[in-house]
Amino acid sequence: MKLRSFGKTDLRVSEIGFGAWGIGGPAMAGPTPIGWGRVDDAESLAALQAAAERGINFIDTADFYGLGHSETLIGRAFGNRPDMLIATKVGHRLAQDNRIVLDYSRAHILAACEASLRRLRRDTIDYYQLHSAKVAHLANGECLEAMMRLQEQGKIRYWGLSLNTFHPHPEAEFLLQRGLGDGLQLVFNIINQRAAGLLTRAAAQGYGIIARMPLQFGLLAGKFDRHTRFHADDHRQFRLTPAILQEAETVLAPVWQRQQRLQLSPVAFSLSFVLSFPEISTVIPGIKTVQQAIENTSDLATLPADEVAALQQLYEEQLFRLVMLMEAAG
Repeated sequence: MKLRSFGKTDLRVSEIGFGAWGIGGPAMAGPTPIGWGRVDDAESLAALQAAAERGINFIDTADFYGLGHSETLIGRAFGNRPDMLIATKVGHRLAQDNRIVLDYSRAHILAACEASLRRLRRDTIDYYQLHSAKVAHLANGECLEAMMRLQEQGKIRYWGLSLNTFHPHPEAEFLLQRGLGDGLQLVFNIINQRAAGLLTRAAAQGYGIIARMPLQFGLLAGKFDRHTRFHADDHRQFRLTPAILQEAETVLAPVWQRQQRLQLSPVAFSLSFVLSFPEISTVIPGIKTVQQAIENTSDLATLPADEVAALQQLYEEQLFRLVMLMEAAG
């Protein structure tokens, strides 16, 4: 597993990381699923160990994933191991009536960090992220003060922002224009290349870049078709509707033709595309099983420049339609 620099920090991160939302399990916010369906904790712990054995040293989670359960499992697996770099997030919580609340107050962030440290069994969080904070939250200033305070206290090493799924730019611009924070987490994959321009600018200013959703909820793993249906406790039922899955069969056909021509698996092809952008520090596919840990770290390749350019052109011509459909679905 190759390592890449995380922006201007001293962190050296594996180019494939471990996206740990899924291992949080089937948490609910009232009637709304906020997880990836049922999981087995023993399998999750085995997946974490398998990932580490295959060279993954970067784990991305959030205090909201499984309402703390993802962090708890990571703490059980790795604790204070200095060779494992842990990134987590803050800003989402449940109100007493089980509604999702976005809370970027200084008091909440300081308290939430302490809770995350306990669950992770660590003295310091390597990279702490504001979880989908909006410009208004950043402009308020409390969340920025809290992050700087935690850094001064040695409870976090670096901090940054995990950006909105579909419209990452306003919040990123806020940080870039002021030189605040150390990194950005954003969506980037074959069918969602909206952040391409942002990659170059952020990396040039020394920001580490985490690319999430490289497989777009599993759609780019090549395992779903128009007949796929998700369990009631899996939030993908809202993201990958029957209409989107049907459209994907047509729109993604030329992508799979190129993948087959290069003799890569759909997963390796999709991850290799994202890794073709040197501005990206690490790519974090979701991992729930040992098999996924193996699959996400196997047969990665450097795609030829003309192949990357062809996929960029496909995005401009037709792949963006899937992003628009998903955005409309919420």
